[in-house]
Amino acid sequence: MLTRAMRVLLTLMSIVVALPAMGQSDAVLSQYYEMPAYYNPGAIGTTDFLQIRAGGRMQWVGIDHAPTTFLGGANMPVKFLSKRLGVGLLMQQESIGLYSNLSVGAQLAYKLKLFKGELSVGVQLGFVDEKFKGSKVELPDDDDYHTSGDDAIPTSDVNGNAFDLGIGAFYTHRLFWAGVSVTHATSPTITMNAESGQGAQEHNYEFQIGRNVYFMAGSNIPIKNTLFELMPSVLYRTDFQFWTVEATARARYAKFLTFGVGYRYNDAVVATVAAEYKGFFVGYSYDYPISTISKISSGSHEILAGYSLKLDLGEKNKNKHKSIRIM
Repeated sequence: MLTRAMRVLLTLMSIVVALPAMGQSDAVLSQYYEMPAYYNPGAIGTTDFLQIRAGGRMQWVGIDHAPTTFLGGANMPVKFLSKRLGVGLLMQQESIGLYSNLSVGAQLAYKLKLFKGELSVGVQLGFVDEKFKGSKVELPDDDDYHTSGDDAIPTSDVNGNAFDLGIGAFYTHRLFWAGVSVTHATSPTITMNAESGQGAQEHNYEFQIGRNVYFMAGSNIPIKNTLFELMPSVLYRTDFQFWTVEATARARYAKFLTFGVGYRYNDAVVATVAAEYKGFFVGYSYDYPISTISKISSGSHEILAGYSLKLDLGEKNKNKHKSIRIM
């Protein structure tokens, strides 16, 4: 059980996250290489498969009201007027303390052959819905920074939503893949409305979602005369104020069993294992914290599952393309 001081700290963290001039709503995924379209709408339709992924993440187990994330997505290639496109859908629901958000987006990508590979330029159109449970805010009587009548802190539940836009470019080659993208490109401002009580004056609260820039890259390296292949990858992220980078090294055996380790700068060491069989996929990762949060948390857990269905694009799959992430 957390001490009273820790509970107060988490409540204040929720307020800080929900109501400042700048915030973020993208989840941290240790298995980012399995759902690159979550960060980059250009990373859709890169294979001749309908690919479905869904899963959840429990952050910082052992801390009450720590972040929990559920997400799902599907994408596939299509042909329109003899052009190859990618289409996809993405959904995320995340909660941390008294704050929660829901985002839904439709993705479209245009593809063209380039340097013996394929360049995909994509866009994501959607909306973000934000909620804050102000009715559950508790402040101690001896708080030196806030009072029970502080108008800056909602005392009833508030919510709002706004249009959201993401853009990205993703390049696949038989030797590697790489992408750059911007989520929340318009830095949307969400206005939340609430009333403190019957006959009370309505208060407005604003939450601005900050832009996030991502760069990701990876490769498949077959080990000659074996059934093993190495799959290194990296993900870099910045919101122009803070940045983080994660490097992952995985090995796959017989295109069936994958295992590996990763390191997220100043945050965690990651262990992962996954299996694929006849289109079905399941993957699990565990993050061991290396920051001071390890004193009160045993780590983070993440699981993804999905299915890939082969599609017939016609013309004997003239534009057949295998992503090195699937091979």
